[in-house]
Amino acid sequence: MTDAREVIARRVAAEIRPGTLVNLGIGLPSLVANYIPADFGVFFQAENGVIGMGARPPEGMQDPDLTDAGGGFITAVPGAAAIDSAMSFGLIRGGHIDVTVLGGLEVDERGRLANWMIPGKMVPGMGGAMDLVTGARRVIVAMTHTNKDRPKIVARTELPLTSARPVDLIVTEMAVLAPTPDGLRLLEVAPGHDAAQVRRATGAALSD
Repeated sequence: MTDAREVIARRVAAEIRPGTLVNLGIGLPSLVANYIPADFGVFFQAENGVIGMGARPPEGMQDPDLTDAGGGFITAVPGAAAIDSAMSFGLIRGGHIDVTVLGGLEVDERGRLANWMIPGKMVPGMGGAMDLVTGARRVIVAMTHTNKDRPKIVARTELPLTSARPVDLIVTEMAVLAPTPDGLRLLEVAPGHDAAQVRRATGAALSD
């Protein structure tokens, strides 16, 4: 059986275009780099200060000076650059990031993301999520459709919102959804699933 995270990462990779600057969030979004050819002309950015992030290194080849924003080991492609946090967030806040791929805890029926805090749980901070959702030209959420059979796509989120701006696309192992002014639209159903199954697993109304 194909891993849900792989299904999601591969589908998100299909949204990435050559010649773009792309931010990958920690966790599942970081897997997207594994499915983009090194010669595709895409530069991945991490807000801790790297442009030109490559796939995860083979076991035993990790470099402690090459990590993503979550501390995971990465590689650097030819032409990569190390920058400071001021430059990194200048790119994000200045609208220079073409696409950001972020994980999600919940997304509401208006396409607003909650991905940085669960009330009552210890968290290290919001990271760059608020800046990224607000500043990137296109925002893609990569997440599993449910959490222990509980919908993560809901009519109204119970968690603190990351930004008031709606995201542009939601990719799960079951479907691809797009927020619209009239609600969430079901664009694609993943192989092995059907529309009825997707709707049962979703806590918000979906249009075709």
